[in-house]
Amino acid sequence: MSKNLVIVESPAKAHTIEKYLGSDYQVLASIGHIRKDTKVDKTTFDVTYEIDPDHKKIINELKKAAKNSDKVWLATDEDREGEAISWHLCQVLNLPDDTARITFHEITKSALEAAIKTPRTVDMDMVASQQARQTLDMLVGFDLSGIVRKKVPGAISAGRVQSPALRLIVEREQAIEKFASKSTFKISGNFGFDAKLNHDFDTEDDARAFLEQLQNADHLVKDVSKTPGTRKPAPPFTTASLQIEANSRLGFSARTTMTAAQSLYQAGLITYHRTDSLNLSKQALANIANHIDQNFGKNYLKVRNFKTKSAGAQEAHEAIRPTNIATESAGKNDYERRLYNLIRTRTLATQMADAKLEKTTITISTPTDYVFEGSGEVITFDGFLKVYGRVNENFLPDLNVGDHLVANSIIAKQSFAKPPARYTEGSLVKKLEELGIGRPSTYATIMDAIQRRGYVIKGESEGEPRDIITLELRDNAIQKQIIQEKHGANKGKLIPTPIGELISGFLTDNFKNIVDYKFTATIEKDLDLIADHKLDRVVMLRDFYKGFNSDVLASEGVERYNNARLLGHDPKTGKAIYAKIGKNGGFIQLGENEKDSGEKPRFAPLPKRKSVKTVTLEQALTQLALPSLPRILGKAKDDTEIIASSGPFGPYLKAGKYNIPIKDYDPYTITLEEAEPLYEQKRDSYIADWGEIQIINGAYGPYVKGPGRRNFVRIPKETDPKSLTKEQAEALLANKPKKKTRRPAKRSTKTATKRKSKTTKS
Repeated sequence: MSKNLVIVESPAKAHTIEKYLGSDYQVLASIGHIRKDTKVDKTTFDVTYEIDPDHKKIINELKKAAKNSDKVWLATDEDREGEAISWHLCQVLNLPDDTARITFHEITKSALEAAIKTPRTVDMDMVASQQARQTLDMLVGFDLSGIVRKKVPGAISAGRVQSPALRLIVEREQAIEKFASKSTFKISGNFGFDAKLNHDFDTEDDARAFLEQLQNADHLVKDVSKTPGTRKPAPPFTTASLQIEANSRLGFSARTTMTAAQSLYQAGLITYHRTDSLNLSKQALANIANHIDQNFGKNYLKVRNFKTKSAGAQEAHEAIRPTNIATESAGKNDYERRLYNLIRTRTLATQMADAKLEKTTITISTPTDYVFEGSGEVITFDGFLKVYGRVNENFLPDLNVGDHLVANSIIAKQSFAKPPARYTEGSLVKKLEELGIGRPSTYATIMDAIQRRGYVIKGESEGEPRDIITLELRDNAIQKQIIQEKHGANKGKLIPTPIGELISGFLTDNFKNIVDYKFTATIEKDLDLIADHKLDRVVMLRDFYKGFNSDVLASEGVERYNNARLLGHDPKTGKAIYAKIGKNGGFIQLGENEKDSGEKPRFAPLPKRKSVKTVTLEQALTQLALPSLPRILGKAKDDTEIIASSGPFGPYLKAGKYNIPIKDYDPYTITLEEAEPLYEQKRDSYIADWGEIQIINGAYGPYVKGPGRRNFVRIPKETDPKSLTKEQAEALLANKPKKKTRRPAKRSTKTATKRKSKTTKS
């Protein structure tokens, strides 16, 4: 029997803590929240909590351990979510109000010992803030989702914080669609080094006329200026800046970053990864300074203290840093190791000297009033760039005013103005943080939600070729050339789907507050006020719900929101042609709806890279001229008929008993020659086929598939799939691991937050 029971959220965290505390302490994990909210009283805002069925066994183990321990310590995370988990543990385990609550920024022996010396009780203001946030999300999610499902085709749900994020993406897409790209001609010359003219020309004729003036021209160095400069390191990482930088440098999604960071924290390798603070502890600063002094020298050391700008941040908390700066590499997989290296080098850089550089500008004369300017930059002292930064030096020759220069070539190149850039996950996180929408710990959930619901996708295009005019002056002759460059690349960028655009438009028209950036940021500030005991939870919820409920009632009378666009009429039949959005995205419709006209309309897909807003009548007519689906392609070599079709999950081939997805092909144009290899590949992936029982070699290895949907089980690595009999395959299906159920338990406990006084024990 252990004298002390310490309860944390995760087994990984429990394992790390138990190593430091010794045999007098038993550390168990609650595995996250042990109860979930299932109902909210819209008058009193009391919440009904129910035991998570998956946690019944865990709760019984915790109750037994608590009963057999002299003292219980609640050591859940130090944020609002962690505080709420501690409160739920008190309620369910019947722990006294003065149960010790401890928090720490890092899982190290010294941090744990310090926490145990200064326990407190559960902070009920933080719990109230978490409950208010959870209640808001339930009220908005339930009421709003019901409305959008009825009013917007293809809508699944809508959320309080996800909706403004979706609006940002949609508004950026609208700005791109409205952008009128204008081209100019930029002039650059090579004089042994590259230089740019300080003027652009509007037309090809103007650019050519300028080049003609440079034929046989004598170029002189008009001016040489050298300016010393410095470059300072960025602050240490907060949750938001870590997600932004990991996306930019490593290509990590917000979800990948937070998963890797959580694993590093639970292993005791970095400090707590959910923080707004830029602060570094005195002990950490001393250790970092000593490491820099020993490994780089005193001239690389510059101790800095960063001030946190966020009003809600607590200076007692720390920025994200390694728990031991001397550990150069850590993590159990490549994601964790790369993220740890990013955190470590950023932390080191914050305490290193500024980089020193020298900028040189050489101005070159022309026969006109315009001049060429060559710019160079040389690092004279690398400072923090030694560990963190991109060094792109550009050396210029040592020249003096009056020196003659020979132009090897001068090029006038057509350049198109670029539209506003689409958001990446990193730049969207940055924008949300600027606007005060959401919290850094929720950004990964926001990104995940809008993509999982099909409102936003990540682009895959490397861009499309575009003709570019170049005029080159070489050996006093001007040559014109047409080259091709790609433009419009959207790979990794966030693009709203037609349904996403539709939902955002519906919410903007009918729920202005929900998608209003300032209103959403004000809600976040109110949650902070509740946590600081400056605002009552029920008062805040009542004020919010009064206006929100009025919008819900008003929206009931709104017509179904389709945003259909009349493109024109079919010249052959005179029927109307519409561009519409349905549950599977955009489409073309020839004729009126069947219930209005009594005649079934004809449908066709939108052209690739066209939306309901951008498709033209001519393009729609081309789409309607495509052959109808399903479309018989012909017979394979084994005499199986192959048919191209399209369904709820996209285009596919029907070949005998096989349905074969064709993501990279158009069902209207795919040929038998293209389809047959796909059929053969599918047929060859079947190791055994006994009708309802099959052994298939899938993308993640061989598995047994049984009757019905989602009825499959992976074949163990040590088993040869070709040796399995039908009886053995059936046995594997019968004994496959049971999927965890998420149904709520019948027993419920109705609870309203009760105030508890906050006390600190020493």
